[in-house]
Amino acid sequence: MEHRRHPLPGQTPGTRRQLDSFHYGPANAERSVYFQASLHADELPGMLVAWKLRQRLAELEAHDRLHARICVVPVANPIGLDQQLMDTPLGRYELETLTNFNRHFIDVVDTIAEGLETRLSDDAEHNRTIIRERFGAALNAIAPESALGAMQLTLQQLAFASDYIVDLHCDFNAVEHLYTTPAAWPTFEPLARYFGSKASMLATDSGGQSFDECFTLVWEQLRTRFGDRFPIPYGSESITLELRGQDDVSHELAERDAEAIIHWLMHAGLIDGDAPVLPELCYPATELAAMDFLKAPAAGVLVFHATPGDVVEQDQLLAEIIDPIDDTVHALRAPQGGMMYARSQRRMATRGMIVADIAGHHSHRSGYLLAP
Repeated sequence: MEHRRHPLPGQTPGTRRQLDSFHYGPANAERSVYFQASLHADELPGMLVAWKLRQRLAELEAHDRLHARICVVPVANPIGLDQQLMDTPLGRYELETLTNFNRHFIDVVDTIAEGLETRLSDDAEHNRTIIRERFGAALNAIAPESALGAMQLTLQQLAFASDYIVDLHCDFNAVEHLYTTPAAWPTFEPLARYFGSKASMLATDSGGQSFDECFTLVWEQLRTRFGDRFPIPYGSESITLELRGQDDVSHELAERDAEAIIHWLMHAGLIDGDAPVLPELCYPATELAAMDFLKAPAAGVLVFHATPGDVVEQDQLLAEIIDPIDDTVHALRAPQGGMMYARSQRRMATRGMIVADIAGHHSHRSGYLLAP
């Protein structure tokens, strides 16, 4: 195991932070995997899973069972982790700019594409190598203007050359679910099965330049530009695993999730060993464009009639919002059938607040597909 420390500039005098990355497996391995946890710093289940995963990887490395170079960043957001207000963690948005920590990662596709045509050939592996070299050079040429920019850039530099990128998150109150691309779904479907994902949502571009997509979109866009003339493989495949809800921090759950990841790595041939037989997929994959945010039409006390993991029918009553002063009761019903996989932890709804998320089957959204 190799432990690397990546210093981050302070935003004010006397403050400094760092990112810590842990590297396992042969340095010259043909394939590589990147894991990070808690980019939204108040989402702690992934941090514990990353720690459990590190213990397993160290053991497997000691027995020469790793066939890939594996990087783990257990604390991906030291800036957000330090944001506490009156005993309340505020790790989703950077407080100075109100930027979501998992949005607006650096887009370098134009830099990579400039002059690329003269370097490409009929050899897909050659093209992958050239594009990765230019990807790294484009990131290295960037001078970040803030502590947040430096942190995001460092994370991109750690992950860009990995074949598989796994970002560990969670929702507010939720069951197991995930986000990945249609192209990567065959790769990650076994992970969805081992993980027990109740909702698997697919989109090539969800509109937010989130961490997982800042890699895959480079390869998608280069394939669109040059793919009819040169073979361009997918240099990275990414997935965001949502480890239930923010309160789901326990040894039992973390060990279960780490074991699911280890089984997927075995199934993919990245760890020596026989992976268990694949379980059934809990719920079919759906397009992210078919997902609905159920929003509050008014303010009031929020009372749920459905829990995460419920398969719901169109028009089914999911929640009520009750105004205790004027006696108004607003019924919130499912706009379509699907899986209600997440809901708010709050029980006082404000007008326009996202109350629950439903993975449906009728694609009807476009553009920006994510929560704020």
